[in-house]
Amino acid sequence: MKSTVAKALFNSHSYAEYRKLVTDLLFEGKSTGNDQSESLTNYSKLNEARMNRLDKTITVSEDVISKLRSLENHYIWLVISEGWCGDAAQILPILNKMALASDKKIDLRIVLRDENEDLMNQYLTNGGRAIPKVIVICKEAGIVRTDWGPRPKGAAELMANHKRDFGAIDEKIKTDLQLWYLADKGASVQQELVEIMENIKYNRL
Repeated sequence: MKSTVAKALFNSHSYAEYRKLVTDLLFEGKSTGNDQSESLTNYSKLNEARMNRLDKTITVSEDVISKLRSLENHYIWLVISEGWCGDAAQILPILNKMALASDKKIDLRIVLRDENEDLMNQYLTNGGRAIPKVIVICKEAGIVRTDWGPRPKGAAELMANHKRDFGAIDEKIKTDLQLWYLADKGASVQQELVEIMENIKYNRL
């Protein structure tokens, strides 16, 4: 296992620990990350509400549960995140539900981007530090198999089309993106992650 990944794992959080960390910082009027601003704190507050809702409403399909439980090895999903990240707030509750439903085949661990710059720099998206990123690690072999993120294909296409047409990220696309996640109900994240896990299982990755 790469030393940067091993170091990040050593300092990683469970989902419950991550949620508590974000909540505790909000009580202090802060967000996670090196940069502190009113806008980032406000985004964190919005995300806290989103994650609370998703923790209650997200369900994992029986097909996805069956495929996760049929994995032959055990895996860690090491996720790079921050509390202010809207995509992370939409995706982490889904990953947590999948891990809980996997019969311990998946162990979800979370690290903060700004505290793990070396790790983040190994998993850039088009040269950018986009999050969340899911790093899939095989426990038995102690190796990184692949990574996924920062968002499902449909959401990524929505963003790419907006950038192409308007040249910038504005409040409209942020709203449209949240509506996309709301309509999708976590289905795309579940399907894309379980497809990755099946490809690993059958040595297609």
